[in-house]
Amino acid sequence: MHKSLRLRNRADFSRVYRHGKSFANHQFVVYWFSRREVERFRLGVSVSKKVGNAVVRNRMRRLVKEIVRHHEPEISGGIDMVFIVRKGALSKDYAELEKSVLHVLRKAKLLKASRA
Repeated sequence: MHKSLRLRNRADFSRVYRHGKSFANHQFVVYWFSRREVERFRLGVSVSKKVGNAVVRNRMRRLVKEIVRHHEPEISGGIDMVFIVRKGALSKDYAELEKSVLHVLRKAKLLKASRA
């Protein structure tokens, strides 16, 4: 995932948390905030220390970014979104995580197909 498509600083994360909407399932929470002035979306991933050690947290972060990268054309533009990984995601393999990420995005109406 390219740097321009990532949320990088605390102010961006805070804006999404404070002014955005959210949806959750057992594995993920997604917060999103509309930014209509741009056509692309930006992504941030947050994994708490409660989930695991640094190796586990970074692996989960990489997996979520990779899943979003694979489904980039399907995701609506003009939004900032933050994925929060929950402990329930640790026991899942890649296919189950992908299904869970798409479920959260579909329920939050962040996929292009679900906007229509």
